[in-house]
Amino acid sequence: QVQLVESGGGLVQAGGSLRLSCAASSGTYAMAWFRQVPGKEREIVAARTSSGGNTYSADSVKGRFTISRDYAKNTVYLQMNSLKPEDTAVYYCAASLRNIDYGLTNVGFYDYWGQGTQVTVSS
Repeated sequence: QVQLVESGGGLVQAGGSLRLSCAASSGTYAMAWFRQVPGKEREIVAARTSSGGNTYSADSVKGRFTISRDYAKNTVYLQMNSLKPEDTAVYYCAASLRNIDYGLTNVGFYDYWGQGTQVTVSS
């Protein structure tokens, strides 16, 4: 069982920055960030694997958000710059032990989830 503890959400003005952190209780293969707003499905923001450094970012955040991992600390980060009001959501950290890349962007690929952290961007 892997436990994920998130931190770093909050309220920020448009154009500002936030960094989310997610610490895992043990090593994982893939880690990702998803986000969800009320009434909509959870969507992938970014993902990164351990072997080969396969990285994915959604088109809506490319050039603004960066996912990174500290493998020694079993931690994944999401650096969010140039935030927009439409980035407002609950952000969830996710982790998978599966040593494959296929399906990396799918909710069902991940076995473990954090509690979620609210990010609110004011205009």
